[in-house]
Amino acid sequence: MTVAQLTLLVPLLTAAVNVAIAAADLAGARFVLANSAEVGVPRSWLPRLAALKLAGAAGLLLGLVTPALRPLGAAAACGLVLLYVGAIAFHLRARVLYNLAFPGFYLATAVASLALTVAG
Repeated sequence: MTVAQLTLLVPLLTAAVNVAIAAADLAGARFVLANSAEVGVPRSWLPRLAALKLAGAAGLLLGLVTPALRPLGAAAACGLVLLYVGAIAFHLRARVLYNLAFPGFYLATAVASLALTVAG
């Protein structure tokens, strides 16, 4: 796979997984409610967190389709990185480590998108 293909594929994947988890947040999926309660995230935060994830996904997509908006894509990726660093911090603070792979995966996709967007 070429760098050009990765520069397209990774942000698309990142956007897709963020839309999916934002939808789960907004729907009040059982696993989301259980996890957020376990790590100490108030239920009232879920719509705001979903909005941040959707904004990040939208920014990534806009940065892909319009070269002039590439900085927006980088900013969106950066915002997602910060969001998921916060998620990991909540997991660590609550000592909920058994499912740390989930925010870790989202963080990895955001970091990869940021790196590819800035380098591209």
